[in-house]
Order: sequence, then structure tokens, then C-alpha cells
Amino acid sequence: MSEKKAKKGGEKYIPYNERTSDESIVYFTRDLSPKGLKKIYERVNENIDGKIAIKLHTGEPHGPNIIPVSWIKEFIKDECSDATIVETNTYYEGDRYTTKQHRKTLKVNGWDFCKVDIMDEDGTIDLPVKNAKWFDHMTMGKNIVNYDSLITLTHFKGHTMGGFGGSNKNLGIGCADGRIGKKMIHSYPNEGQWSIAEEDFMERMTESTKATVDHFKDKITFVNVMRNMSVSCDCEGVEAEPVVTPNVGILASRDICALDTACIDLVYAMKKEENHDLVERIETRHGLRQLSYMHELKMGNTKYKLIDIDNDDKELTQKEAVKDLKPFNN
Repeated sequence: MSEKKAKKGGEKYIPYNERTSDESIVYFTRDLSPKGLKKIYERVNENIDGKIAIKLHTGEPHGPNIIPVSWIKEFIKDECSDATIVETNTYYEGDRYTTKQHRKTLKVNGWDFCKVDIMDEDGTIDLPVKNAKWFDHMTMGKNIVNYDSLITLTHFKGHTMGGFGGSNKNLGIGCADGRIGKKMIHSYPNEGQWSIAEEDFMERMTESTKATVDHFKDKITFVNVMRNMSVSCDCEGVEAEPVVTPNVGILASRDICALDTACIDLVYAMKKEENHDLVERIETRHGLRQLSYMHELKMGNTKYKLIDIDNDDKELTQKEAVKDLKPFNN
């Protein structure tokens, strides 16, 4: 048997017209507010019913860039009043490493207005990863199987290891349990905690996401908020690098690959002075392998129609979507 290897090239951006793919629908709004979040979610909430989980990054203590708690409070009240926010404990030691620490951080950040399920609090479960390269299963927080539907609500930003963090990172890392699953993604046996990087890391993270996406089938949907886009993940909390990339808007789709790809395309469509830091972070980490591998795993398309819900569902180009962005002002 030949040795498994990750496919290289994750530092190379592939322009839209050079891709081979069917087209999905991605919705777009410039309205960065609770109203905008609710409006775009209603375009992609088909089949979201029963016991609903919301996977989002609740942040390290006082993290400045997470989706505002006030937005989520209004969103849950108006769209899914019985929903539960779901998280797992971290692989690194810190303020979300144990369930006790995690609960304290949730309270500090204001997430005590609704139910929050730390899914690996009571143990783990293995979900199958079908037709993949690295894993035949991923170890998840046990409670993931208690839900009928999943809303993937993601703060899109940079990421220290992934280059960028979209819906793929939110699910791939965020549903894997803190001790076993995350170790499978991050660490080679008998090597350092963060020994897996670049394309190897992107592929393993994406296979973890596939386990969750396959589990929920058509009862999962995806929303990315392009706001406060530091090159640092929300895991870095108050230590995150200052934001220099302009805010863009909110995107949503039933196709995870198309959604994360559209967000990346909007970053690359910006002016160089607007996107330089984020593009550098993405390319130096070889983060674009996330997109191509999702497509290879048949998780979705790399082409899409970008629909402007603010303007009678006009189809937008990427350049039109990021025209006249305002410089970031904290």
C-alpha cells in the first residue's frame, strides 16, 4: 500500500473561471446587524426543525471579535427559541480546557441567557467519515447525536493554523472532542501537540467536518459573518492581532463548500491594501486546501451564484460585493 500524503497547493488561489464545478446558491447581505442575520438565515433554514443545535464560537474571556452576544440573543428569540448553543472543550490548556473552566468563560462572555451544551462534558462518540483519506471515524462530543438539526453560525476570520476559519473550521475543530478528536486532527503520534500543519491539517480538519455534515444530512445549514476579521482565531481572545480588514457582510448557503469559497473569493476581490494581511495568513498556512478538499470529498461546489438579498435578489459579482468598503473602525 502506498503511503498516504496530503495534496499540495494549498497556498495557491484558483480564480473563479478556472474552477470546474456545478453552481450552488450563496446569499449575501451587507446588513451587519441582528436584523441582517435573521433575514439571511430565513433564506437557508429549510428542514431546520426538531431539536436544534447552534454551533458557534463563544470565545475566550472578553474576546473582542466574536459575533456579538446581543445578536445571538435576538436571533434565538425570534428564529429558534428552543435552540441550544453547542461547543466542545479545547485541546489547549486555558479558560475552556475543562468543562468547569468553560462554563465560567461562558458566563464571563454573557452566554448565560440560553442553554449551552458542552457536548463532550459527558464523554465522546465516534461518527463515521465515509470515503476519506485519513480517518474512518471522528471522535465527537457525545451529545452531538441528541440533536435533529444544526445551524452552523460562524464568525469568518483568519486562523493561526488553518489560514482562515469559516464553517469548515467551526465544525471540523469545534465538534471534535477536546482530548481525542482534536488530537487526531492536530497531532502525529509521538510528536508535538501541534505537529500537523498546512495541507495535512486542512485535510484532517475537513474530514472531521464531513462526519458532522453527513450525520445531519439535509438538516444542516451554514451562515458566515464577515465582521471583525482579525488574522487570529477567536481562540486567541484579547491577544488576537488587531483587525485591519474591512467588514463585508453576512453570507449563507446550504452548501458549506460554496459558502466558505465565496467568503474567500470576497477577500481576494478586495483591494490589496484591504486584504493584504488576511491573504498572507491564508496563503502562508496553505489554507486554501480546505476548499479544494471539501470539493473532492463531494461536500459541495466551488462555484456559485452570489445573490444580493438587499437588492431584489440581484446576482452579484465578487467585485461588486466588496465595492466601496469602509476601513475597519473598532
